[in-house]
Amino acid sequence: MSVETMRELQAYGYFVLLVAMVVLLYGYWFHLKKSEKSGRRDYEKYSNLALKDELRDDILENVSTNNNNAKRSVKK
Repeated sequence: MSVETMRELQAYGYFVLLVAMVVLLYGYWFHLKKSEKSGRRDYEKYSNLALKDELRDDILENVSTNNNNAKRSVKK
Protein backbone atom coordinates (compact mmCIF):
# COMPACT_ATOMS: atom_id res chain seq x y z
CA MET A 1 0.00 0.00 0.00
CA SER A 2 1.48 3.31 -1.02
CA VAL A 3 1.73 6.37 1.16
CA GLU A 4 -0.76 8.23 -1.01
CA THR A 5 -3.37 5.50 -0.57
CA MET A 6 -2.82 5.46 3.18
CA ARG A 7 -3.23 9.25 3.34
CA GLU A 8 -6.43 9.02 1.31
CA LEU A 9 -7.85 6.34 3.62
CA GLN A 10 -6.84 8.43 6.61
CA ALA A 11 -8.68 11.44 5.18
CA TYR A 12 -11.84 9.39 4.57
CA GLY A 13 -11.65 7.95 8.06
CA TYR A 14 -11.22 11.40 9.56
CA PHE A 15 -14.22 12.70 7.65
CA VAL A 16 -16.43 9.76 8.70
CA LEU A 17 -15.33 10.16 12.33
CA LEU A 18 -16.01 13.90 12.20
CA VAL A 19 -19.51 13.39 10.81
CA ALA A 20 -20.24 10.71 13.43
CA MET A 21 -19.10 12.99 16.25
CA VAL A 22 -21.25 15.86 14.96
CA VAL A 23 -24.29 13.57 14.78
CA LEU A 24 -23.65 12.33 18.33
CA LEU A 25 -23.19 15.87 19.64
CA TYR A 26 -26.41 17.13 18.08
CA GLY A 27 -28.25 14.02 19.28
CA TYR A 28 -27.07 14.64 22.84
CA TRP A 29 -28.03 18.33 22.59
CA PHE A 30 -31.49 17.35 21.32
CA HIS A 31 -31.86 14.86 24.19
CA LEU A 32 -30.96 17.55 26.76
CA LYS A 33 -33.40 20.06 25.28
CA LYS A 34 -36.18 17.47 25.06
CA SER A 35 -35.75 16.32 28.67
CA GLU A 36 -35.62 19.90 29.92
CA LYS A 37 -38.70 20.86 27.91
CA SER A 38 -40.69 17.88 29.21
CA GLY A 39 -39.83 18.85 32.77
CA ARG A 40 -37.89 15.71 33.58
CA ARG A 41 -34.72 17.65 34.42
CA ASP A 42 -33.91 21.29 35.14
CA TYR A 43 -30.37 21.81 33.89
CA GLU A 44 -30.26 25.45 34.98
CA LYS A 45 -30.42 24.14 38.52
CA TYR A 46 -27.35 22.00 37.81
CA SER A 47 -25.50 24.94 36.26
CA ASN A 48 -25.75 26.78 39.59
CA LEU A 49 -24.01 23.86 41.30
CA ALA A 50 -20.61 25.33 40.45
CA LEU A 51 -21.53 28.56 42.21
CA LYS A 52 -23.38 27.06 45.17
CA ASP A 53 -21.08 24.29 46.35
CA GLU A 54 -20.87 24.97 50.06
CA LEU A 55 -21.82 22.29 52.58
CA ARG A 56 -24.59 24.51 53.98
CA ASP A 57 -26.29 25.00 50.59
CA ASP A 58 -29.53 23.28 49.65
CA ILE A 59 -29.52 19.79 48.14
CA LEU A 60 -30.42 19.72 44.45
CA GLU A 61 -32.32 16.43 44.45
CA ASN A 62 -33.35 14.08 47.20
CA VAL A 63 -32.72 10.39 46.58
CA SER A 64 -35.90 8.37 46.80
CA THR A 65 -35.54 5.00 48.51
CA ASN A 66 -39.03 3.76 47.58
CA ASN A 67 -38.17 1.74 44.49
CA ASN A 68 -36.30 -1.57 44.51
CA ASN A 69 -33.19 -0.34 42.69
CA ALA A 70 -32.54 2.35 45.27
CA LYS A 71 -33.01 -0.12 48.13
CA ARG A 72 -30.35 -2.39 46.69
CA SER A 73 -27.79 0.37 46.26
CA VAL A 74 -28.37 2.25 49.54
CA LYS A 75 -27.65 0.33 52.72
CA LYS A 76 -29.19 1.60 55.94
